[in-house]
This record gives sequence, structure tokens and C-alpha cells, in this order.
Amino acid sequence: MEPFDLAVVGGGAAGFMAAITAAENGVKRIIILEGTSKFMEKIRISGGGRCNVTNATWIPNELVENYPRGGIQLLESFNRFAAGDVFDWFEKKGLKLKIEEDLRVFPVSNSSAEVIDCLRKSALSKNVELLTKFFVKEILKTRDDSFNISSLKKEKIITKNIILCTGGHPSGYKLAQNLGHNIVKPVPSLFTFSTKEQNLNECSGVSIKGIDIEIKLNNKTFQNRGDLLITHWGFSGPAVLKLSSIAARELFSQKYKFNLIIKWSVLSYDELKEKINCLRFKKGRMNLINSRPVPLLTKRLWIFLLNKIDIDKDKKWADLLADERDKMINILTRDKYIISGKGPFGEEFVTSGGVKINEVNFKTMESLICPGLFFSGEVLDVDGITGGFNFQHCWTSGWIAGMAVSKLSHKVTNQ
Repeated sequence: MEPFDLAVVGGGAAGFMAAITAAENGVKRIIILEGTSKFMEKIRISGGGRCNVTNATWIPNELVENYPRGGIQLLESFNRFAAGDVFDWFEKKGLKLKIEEDLRVFPVSNSSAEVIDCLRKSALSKNVELLTKFFVKEILKTRDDSFNISSLKKEKIITKNIILCTGGHPSGYKLAQNLGHNIVKPVPSLFTFSTKEQNLNECSGVSIKGIDIEIKLNNKTFQNRGDLLITHWGFSGPAVLKLSSIAARELFSQKYKFNLIIKWSVLSYDELKEKINCLRFKKGRMNLINSRPVPLLTKRLWIFLLNKIDIDKDKKWADLLADERDKMINILTRDKYIISGKGPFGEEFVTSGGVKINEVNFKTMESLICPGLFFSGEVLDVDGITGGFNFQHCWTSGWIAGMAVSKLSHKVTNQ
């Protein structure tokens, strides 16, 4: 059996980028092995079927700030192949992209199928072999420094180099462990919060921009500002998803039971006190329901908050008592919710954890323990917040790994 020059284990974003890059730079025999019946399934379903390809954060120093784990190691990687490079890479291959107001990048067509089609065609045009339903059970290093790959169905492949791109699937961690690597225990990242707060579901669908939220756990404070969405089970939106990523390990250790603090106003206690006093004197005849001290609050949410602190929504501002004013200020500046768990639908697409990053050379993505073994994507203990950053890491690490295998192949050929 003639060995492959490169076998890519995992047919997702990182795997296809790695294989295409290696093929475009002279690596001859390449195969992508996918354990399921379909390639790039996460691309297909991401972004509600639109695929958030990357984020238009062009400066590497700013880009790394969106990775709670692995950001320092990624700085050098992004200086070689960052978001702007990914944007150009896809556009040169015929996929038109657009930048939305929040800097997320999507196909102009709003179809993840076009991203998949672009990657598939690029791989096939360079004669990359694609094989589905090849679930890798075992990888063994041979005496001549090649690798024997065997599947659950006892099929076998020999390859000179391997790029492991198995995402957050446990099988990838097991394969890495068997080849000498240590694994940081994976825990969910990017998820919503559930609460049993009475009557909050009356505000389901309410979305508010630029809200500050906070969690205190194990003497640590985690904060974030962003758009917040109230759902029928609790809280979602970019603010919550980012906070869940930042605090992923601590939330796991607490079994997702904690207090969430929401600051509904950017004003300080004294500023709100002055504003409410102004409403009492200048709009005293108006009902509380018809004049809100925080304009961003929707009517439904304002009624919910008033009910929560037992203040009659039909009360006139002039009749507001001093202690009621103080309760109003307190809920607008530090509103507390008891979170009872993650959202009900398993929204998390990302895990925090994986192959220890100090066991990988980020200049090449090659293992420091097992020569010829490379890593790309979420199999590593690197994860980003929501907004296209996790795909960006896949593209970057895949590109670097593909380039490194190419240089390795040329070096062997020239010897």
C-alpha cells in the first residue's frame, strides 16, 4: 500500500483548510477522513445556516482579545494568517463575503452551503481524496516514522504526516492521548442561561443593546457588556454567550448554578437618583408605566421590573416614596437572577479544553511530542467567543499546519 503524504483526520473547517493549503503548496497525496456521512456539518448549521465565516477584526493584537484561552499563543499565528487573509482567501476562490454592522462576516448569499461548496471544490480541484464513514479508531507510529491509521471497520491507511482536526469530539482527544499528549478536560463554552425567575417569560423576545452583566465565582469577577436577549427560559444574546465563554471553567465547577447581576442602566446610583427625582418633580402627573428613567427598557421589561420590586405601575411619579425610589435604583443598577443551569437546547457549539497548548509548536502546529503529528482547530485547548472567532482559529491553524507539512515534504524530497 503506497502511503499518503498527508492524512487529515476530521472533515470540518480546519481539516479542509489544512488539506487545501498543503495541496496548493505541493503536497501530492492527501486524504481527508471523516467519521460521519457528511463533511463540514458544523459549517452547515452555524449562524442559523448562514455561517459566520470570521470577524472583521483586522489587527492581530485586537483579534487575540476574543480568545479566553490560547490568545497569547495565537498572536504569532494571526500575524501570519489573520481575519483579513481569510477574507481574501475565500473571495479569491469566488465566495463573496459581506461585513455586517457588528463586524461578523457572512457570505453575501447568507448560505452556509456556498462556504461548503467553495471548500469542497477547492479540495477536489487539487486532487485531495475525500472519504466519509471512516471513523478513526487507532493511530500507531511505525518504525520508519510513518503512521498506521485504522478505522472501526478495520480499514487501514498509511501516511507520512497526520493533521488531527477532530473538533470537540472525544475520539480526537483519545487519539492524541494515545500518541503521548495530555488533555485539558473539555467543558462546554458558548451557552445560554436558564432561570426560574417568576414571570420573566412575560418578557420573552425582549432585546436590549449595550447591557452590563456580571458573575462572581470563587473570588473572581467576570464581566461583559453587550446585547442581551430575554427568552422563555432565561437569558441569551451576545452578552451572555461571551460571558459563558469567559467563565466556562468556573461555571462548570459550580454545575451552572450561580447569580447573574444585570445592570440595566449605564448611569451611576447618584445619577439615577437625580434623574428619578427630576421625573417626580417635572413629570409628577404621569404614571410610572408611561415614563421610564432608562429609555432603553421596553414597556414589557419596565412593567416586569416594577412588579419585581412591588411598585404599582399605575402609580404617579409624584407619589413615588423615597424607599420605592431606592428600590428602583437598586434594581436598575444591580438586578440579581438565580441561574439554575445552561439553556435547554444545548446551544453550545464550542468546548473549552483539549490538547495542551504547551505541547504544540504554534509556528507549525506540529506536536512537540510526536513528530509528524499536527493539530488544527478545536481539538486544541483554544476557544473564542461568539462572532466568528472560533472559525477564524480553524482557518488560521489549518493554514499554518498545511504550510508546515508542505515545507516538511519539500525538505524530504530535496534530501
